[in-house]
Amino acid sequence: MTSSLSIKLHIRPFQYRDLDDIEVLIQARQPSGGSQDAEDSGDRPLSLIQQVRRWYGPVKALSIVPNPLQHLFSAYVAEYDGQLCGMIQVSPFNRSRSTWRVDQVVSQAVVTRSGEKLLALDIGSQLLRYCFESIWEARTWLIEVDVNDGDTLALYRHNGFQPLAQMTYWAIAPDIIQTLAQHTPDLPNLLPVGNADAFLLHQLDTVSMPPLVRQVFDRQTIDFKTGLAGSVVESGKQWVNRTESKTGYVFEPQRKAAIGFFKLSLSRNTSQTPEADLTVHPAYTWLYPELLAHMARLVEESSRQTLRLASTDYQSEREEYLAKIGAEQTEHTLLMSRSVWHKLREARPTALENLQLSEMLQGLQPARKPIPSRLSFLDSAQEAIQKNRKPSSHRGNSNGHPATNPSLGTGMEWEVDPSSSDSSTPSQG
Repeated sequence: MTSSLSIKLHIRPFQYRDLDDIEVLIQARQPSGGSQDAEDSGDRPLSLIQQVRRWYGPVKALSIVPNPLQHLFSAYVAEYDGQLCGMIQVSPFNRSRSTWRVDQVVSQAVVTRSGEKLLALDIGSQLLRYCFESIWEARTWLIEVDVNDGDTLALYRHNGFQPLAQMTYWAIAPDIIQTLAQHTPDLPNLLPVGNADAFLLHQLDTVSMPPLVRQVFDRQTIDFKTGLAGSVVESGKQWVNRTESKTGYVFEPQRKAAIGFFKLSLSRNTSQTPEADLTVHPAYTWLYPELLAHMARLVEESSRQTLRLASTDYQSEREEYLAKIGAEQTEHTLLMSRSVWHKLREARPTALENLQLSEMLQGLQPARKPIPSRLSFLDSAQEAIQKNRKPSSHRGNSNGHPATNPSLGTGMEWEVDPSSSDSSTPSQG
């Protein structure tokens, strides 16, 4: 029997003609008869596909040229025998792109030509492996999955994902929001957020999470800055979804640090639920009532809607306070992560061992057989020495004859021998 992993699928980037099949896969995967929040979470991928269909041209053009918006919608599809059987959507989690996030994986079983059934788990595994191998920037992969979705949990556990943290989503009813808004928040140092505050927000984000989560997220100061491209995308999203965003942080002047941060997404119509992102320093948990009262006033000014807020298992004070005010738990998810090591292709060691020294040093081989000969530079050096010694040690007459010593008579003459160290040796004429 042929293994399911041996059946290779054709995996490629998505195209416009794949959007209809992707919608069918997403609709087939949606749970029926679930809660309202589950239905809303299932409608989000469909609404995303509809937006991609509307803006396919600009999205595809941005994905070709390297730019900050290149991975605005990165998706890959799997085909078997011309039939689309799976789709995976990924996106960078941080600005350095060291951590990537799997947004969604949808697949359906197919029957091969040999009559073997290729399971949805195997199709999803091949899609994940393709992303692990092709995206070299990613060192860590992060996913968030509903704890009640057993098939998706099995897929990620089968591919090496380990639990990182548990997420709980809370819904604060409009009557609770009205009660919270009656309290006047004591926030004298509540400041607006700008790019100059990125360092303070990075410090707050670092201290508010455990070391393992901090290592997986791998956020830097640049992640808390908003560039021109990010501002354009955020403005476009708010214009399309008819939403507005309000942010602020609490500054501690004595420690010169940020101790609280909130981001509130408000909808101008009743079709979307307001969502809040809240970060509080672990040593300043008394900020929870104050920040929630401030956000409740902002929500009450726009419309009377339910506020959606998230908490993690390492934020016990937040969960206790939300349960105390009567917030309702609507969804439980699990954060999972895994690391990826890209192995570099190395040369075979046997190929290096078989090389001979003569083959490796061909450039140092002599062109012809060497012939013994005298070194010419020694002769030229000796001639130069003799020329330098003659004028100083041997003086002659104007007619070129050797000079005679008048004290010894005409029969005795001095002769200089260049090879001798003693120049005063007389010779008999």
